[in-house]
Amino acid sequence: MSAPPANPPLNLTNIQGDILSGLPKKTQFYIFFDIKDVAKFRADLVKFVPIVKTVAQVLKDRDDIADHKRRGLPGLIPMVGVNIAFSHTGFQKLGIDDSTLTPLGDNDPFKIGQKRDAVTNLGDKTRSDGQPDWDEKFLKDLHGIILISGESHASIEKKKLEVEAIFHVHTPKASIQEIATIRGDVRPGDQSAHEHFGFLDGISNPQVLGFDKVFNPGPKPVDPGVVLTGETGDPAARADWAVDGSFLAFRYLFQEVPEFDQFLKKNPLAKDGDGKDLTPQEGSDLLGARTVGRWKSGAPIDVTPFKDDPALAADPRRNNDFAFQGEINSQLRCPFGAHVRKTNPRNDLEVPPAPINPIPIEKRRIMRRGVQFGPEVTREEKISGKTQHGRGLLFACYQSHIENGFQFIQQSWANSKTFPPFETQPEDPGLDPLIGQGVREMSGLDPLNEQKVLSLPDFIIPRGGEYFFSPSIKGLKNTIAKA
Repeated sequence: MSAPPANPPLNLTNIQGDILSGLPKKTQFYIFFDIKDVAKFRADLVKFVPIVKTVAQVLKDRDDIADHKRRGLPGLIPMVGVNIAFSHTGFQKLGIDDSTLTPLGDNDPFKIGQKRDAVTNLGDKTRSDGQPDWDEKFLKDLHGIILISGESHASIEKKKLEVEAIFHVHTPKASIQEIATIRGDVRPGDQSAHEHFGFLDGISNPQVLGFDKVFNPGPKPVDPGVVLTGETGDPAARADWAVDGSFLAFRYLFQEVPEFDQFLKKNPLAKDGDGKDLTPQEGSDLLGARTVGRWKSGAPIDVTPFKDDPALAADPRRNNDFAFQGEINSQLRCPFGAHVRKTNPRNDLEVPPAPINPIPIEKRRIMRRGVQFGPEVTREEKISGKTQHGRGLLFACYQSHIENGFQFIQQSWANSKTFPPFETQPEDPGLDPLIGQGVREMSGLDPLNEQKVLSLPDFIIPRGGEYFFSPSIKGLKNTIAKA
């Protein structure tokens, strides 16, 4: 498909690689750290910046991977990528004025941090002391995060040792302290690119003007300023050092996979929307697809509502070409509350009788990254239907405004039982069945009884998180690092 008019070209050597192109990975470390000695850290950062991988370098890596595959060569190319980002408390520790990153002042989510935002806006469950019910390490003030991605455990472990040497970790001269290191791994075999529930993930990221070369049918491309600070489409005035950065929202999400599978097994749909009788397995598969809004292959149910179509899922010209058109009064093809409809409602907010949308929906888009963590479901877990080993998603997404992106999507869409807010709908759609925080009840799961409400357990449980800012290379070199 031909490209829309291009924005001015982006400086791809100035943007950290994970933001627009995603660091290539089979495995990845998320290293959370505190700054112990400011002067030493800023001096050490001078040595660290040269190993930070840019978008331009990632594109070269991806060309090399494609060439390796075309030539039919065995194995994987040794490849490592490193990026870094800082929290507001990290910038405070460094004495960096980040006021242009917090246009909402004291209410800005980046300034208050996700620990507080989880309680006041995101809806995470709380403990008796008012803190979010998180893993203890995420209740600390985290100053920064280092991402290390690669094709093998050996590669990222070697690079981690190099990073630790730069910051003198484990020595009296250490400038940072590792608070936590979490490793994520792409799932094996034919489950690669699928999250732990089994659904293909990460196939609906926005296409960015001035960066993407091919524009497939689907949602409108977005201005680069929706993802990058200081670029076209970012309405905020940024300091020079804060241009070409992006806010990274990280969430530590545990998935109750055996329980999810048991739920589908115990509640199979008896018939599809055409009245065709379904086997128990077919009924469970359809229930799962209607919960998510896509089949496990990635095929959208808005296009193929009652039967999976793997060929459609594999076709980038078709797998995002849907808009929930003609469904304002019906959940026959796709429930109003399905996860993909909640988090990207497409034409639900663009055509009458939808309410006036003060901010165009493309301004709400986020660039999703992240990776799965934890082992595959064991035989014992499958038999018992109970989770015995921690697994889930290291969720990460980039945007130029957290309050327009991740925070809004979670608070105003996923957590709202009345969203999408159609004037003529006969019932409330319910919370997002996967990530909605609160009592999860959802209508529309049975296509022949749309008003039937089904209660859903907590299949995804947040156990930590933080908001970070991923600066440009110039910002790292000229403002944050200091010899």
